[in-house]
Amino acid sequence: MSKAIDYTSLRAADGTVLRHPERPQPRYSLPRAVKNFRLLMQDKEDTSLVFKIYESLPSKHFMPRVRALTLSERGELLRRTEPNLPEILDDHAALRRTAKGSLAHAYCDFMESEGLSAAGLVTEAESLGRPKYPDLVQWFAERSRDTHDLFHVLTGYGRDALGEQCVLLFTHGQSPTHGHLLIGYAGAANVRKMVWGSKAPVIGAVNQAKRTGRGAPRLIEQPIRELLKQPLERVREALNIPEPTKYRECHHIWREEGLDPYDLLATDRDDAEPVAA
Repeated sequence: MSKAIDYTSLRAADGTVLRHPERPQPRYSLPRAVKNFRLLMQDKEDTSLVFKIYESLPSKHFMPRVRALTLSERGELLRRTEPNLPEILDDHAALRRTAKGSLAHAYCDFMESEGLSAAGLVTEAESLGRPKYPDLVQWFAERSRDTHDLFHVLTGYGRDALGEQCVLLFTHGQSPTHGHLLIGYAGAANVRKMVWGSKAPVIGAVNQAKRTGRGAPRLIEQPIRELLKQPLERVREALNIPEPTKYRECHHIWREEGLDPYDLLATDRDDAEPVAA
């Protein structure tokens, strides 16, 4: 039987510990995750429940992934050159100085049209009062959080109900966790329920997103500052991210059925009736 790795004894070249000894050990509990998921269905704006679900379903591969990146030469370089992604991502003036058609321009367009900022996501996360630790796990977790909106831009999935589930399943493909599966597929099932009788391939769309995430290099490991300078389509090609055909098919079908993909409940039909075939 192999000996358990003591992650608190491992350090980066600058002395930062991989896992702080005071960081609580995650405990897997499916009942606790299901309980919090049911509460989330009752109050979808309570983002603290999302974190509780993830904390209840920790992946045994999480710490090996953190170790593999943060203690590698690539990880050391990223920590030196990109210690704080929100500062880079929220400097739209600098990002707009890149060539037209760049990932940076597409990112700025997306964030400005949605009224979002990377700092806003940080504030939302910190408002939950979760403790922070001076370790490499913290850097890894924050980098994962700060690349979320880049996932939207790179994949082409919007912030509509289906788009968010597709991003969750894409994220699962990148970094598998039962939390992503639970929320992503349950969310997709809820979308199907909202448009009962529609011919839109909702499950096909999220399955395609998961395959895309699995087939793409992990974005968290990429030099974001350099990617932002490059043409969006070139970045997608380099990261093996194809067109989200099933997702777009869903939007096309819904519009033909008289549904707004960005507000599936706002229709002229009686919500108690299925979509006409």
